[in-house]
Amino acid sequence: MDLFRKKSAESYIEEGNAGDQTTKLKKSLGAMDLTILGVGAIIGTGIFVLTGVAAAEHAGPGLVLSFVIAAIACVLAALCYSEFASSVPVSGSAYAYSYTAFGEMFAWILGWDLALEYGVAGAAVASGWSGYLKGLLDGFGIQLPTAISGAYNMSEGTYIDLPAVLIILFITYLLTRGIQETARFNTIMVVIKIAVILLFVAVGIFYVKPSNWSPFLPYGMSGVFNGAAAVFFAYIGFDALSTAAEEVKNPQRDLPIGIISSLAICTVLYIVVSLVITGIVPFGQLNVTDPVAFALRFVNQNLVAGLISLGAIAGMTTVLLVLLYGQSRLLFAISRDGMLPKVLSKIHVKTQVPVVGTWTTGIIIAVLSGLIPLDRLASLTSIGTLFAFAVVSLGIIVMRITSPDLPRGFRVPWVPFIPLLSAGACFYLMFNLSKETWQGFLIWLLIGIVIYFAYGYRHSKLNK
Repeated sequence: MDLFRKKSAESYIEEGNAGDQTTKLKKSLGAMDLTILGVGAIIGTGIFVLTGVAAAEHAGPGLVLSFVIAAIACVLAALCYSEFASSVPVSGSAYAYSYTAFGEMFAWILGWDLALEYGVAGAAVASGWSGYLKGLLDGFGIQLPTAISGAYNMSEGTYIDLPAVLIILFITYLLTRGIQETARFNTIMVVIKIAVILLFVAVGIFYVKPSNWSPFLPYGMSGVFNGAAAVFFAYIGFDALSTAAEEVKNPQRDLPIGIISSLAICTVLYIVVSLVITGIVPFGQLNVTDPVAFALRFVNQNLVAGLISLGAIAGMTTVLLVLLYGQSRLLFAISRDGMLPKVLSKIHVKTQVPVVGTWTTGIIIAVLSGLIPLDRLASLTSIGTLFAFAVVSLGIIVMRITSPDLPRGFRVPWVPFIPLLSAGACFYLMFNLSKETWQGFLIWLLIGIVIYFAYGYRHSKLNK
């Protein structure tokens, strides 16, 4: 039994370029499309929801440092993703990269890990989306029935978060319409949310009280690092761009541009927003589900707060879109390799998207978002993403040794220093997460290993 048999980068590329309308994705994305997709994927729950919790419980005004630390870890990982995306430009992201660098067993574990990241992140974002929608409706005097307004909680009388379920199903339908239609919708939503963030900064900056930034580190540097691990969730999404590789016209050039540009734009916005929000509201009062809008209501800017809620809803819609997109392309890649049922990689002739895989993704995430509370979802997403980033970073070192002549549109500088620093930063942030998060993560990986031996290994195309 060869658990570490590898699939070459050349065979992946050949497979992605071959096939007919039932097996091949349509190439229609450029660098600007990817940058907008990246911004759409990154800015969402992190900035509109988690900033408040991270400031109140972990870092205080030092939240800005938490964002910087998380950004540094992400930039290092983004460099590694960019090299892989330019040298192995296929759907599958870290799953495909691990297949070429470490072999099938590692690839399956990473694929299973990414399924956790995209799936749980999508459910968490949908929960945040629902929270902002309910806040907006409350402002108009409209209240949803308790039973359908939150995840399952008998003591509070909630049974299902219906708005979260409905937005997931809508996004799933949109994704089945085709990648060009999806990209156009995403562009409109990104423009709206960037405009709203700039509006928040422009209005909020006049209400900043420097005294609210003191003490700057109420929980010490340990709180800042704990905050960095928590807000790392805010940067999740740029890696989903690499799942679009087979739909990019010039992936070797455009994928690195899209990944790094979108991350840089979002980092600047996060830093500015975290400074303004902790300057307006004493950090201890920010433990709310809609902290950005709350900050404006705190200074009686209720009209602007309403606009912020609309922007947050638009912002989280684009995050959902890209996460569900990435999940469906991940299933497509694993299915094409034979380790999941073949139907998940079947392409619709007209829209040239994997319709069955997309609906499978949507239904699973809809169930998660409807029944499981947000706070239990975000930390699981962070640990899954950090693990994937660390493995991809180490994979760069392996590929430089085993495939030194592989064409690379982008090369990580200072190998092995940068990849080792990236992996080390990711592992450090992982160790700052709770014991319960680790337990959930390890149980998830164990379930994945059982499925691999029960189905994946026997059905892998490398067996044929």
